[in-house]
Amino acid sequence: MEEHGLWSSGASDKNKSMVEQLQRYGVIRSTKVAEVMEAIDRGLFVPPGGSPYHDSPMPIGYNATISAPHMHAACLELLEKNLQPGMRALDVGSGTGYLTACFALMVGPEGRAVGVEHIPELVATSTENIKKSAAAPHLNDGSLSIHVSDGREGWPELAPYEAIHVGAAAPQIPEALIEQLKPGGRMVIPVGTVFQELKVVDKKLDGTVSIRDETSVRYVPLTSKDAQLHAS
Repeated sequence: MEEHGLWSSGASDKNKSMVEQLQRYGVIRSTKVAEVMEAIDRGLFVPPGGSPYHDSPMPIGYNATISAPHMHAACLELLEKNLQPGMRALDVGSGTGYLTACFALMVGPEGRAVGVEHIPELVATSTENIKKSAAAPHLNDGSLSIHVSDGREGWPELAPYEAIHVGAAAPQIPEALIEQLKPGGRMVIPVGTVFQELKVVDKKLDGTVSIRDETSVRYVPLTSKDAQLHAS
């Protein structure tokens, strides 16, 4: 019956209910994160046939997934201080474009939200997804952009970034991403192969780096395009 109740209301109601549930569970504590996740309707970013408002990852094709809502919320919470208006944010393995769109709303038109994704078809669909969302004006004014590129190399053209999010697990933290992190900046990245930890990487103002484990996670691997497409 609960499922029927969800689907009988409008998409924006279902998206709002998802955010309220994450607030009840204490995953979302920040008002800003709640506002942004309410504004960006997750239903626009999950392929047809998926259940966008369920708290689980969803396949998006090409052996990729969109993370569960609680993981997106957790990453936004961890990065909130580094997603202030005017700041620059990099989303590695941007996939559907959902989190990049959230970043764009947080850093605003004076900031830059950059997504990199190595599957060209996902770059195309994510751009279409964003055009339907509340982040569309940022795509139009150039403060939000998605690029076809190997995410392990980051996006040096717009570096350095106050915030970097990586949406796939690396065997170790790519050096290029540490280099592109601004002093005072923070990166959130899953690291590991079979066992993975979500690591929080803080670059101090003197350039030294501290790394801590936040939680155990399970992400698809951050790998080459060919390896991803041919994964069994």
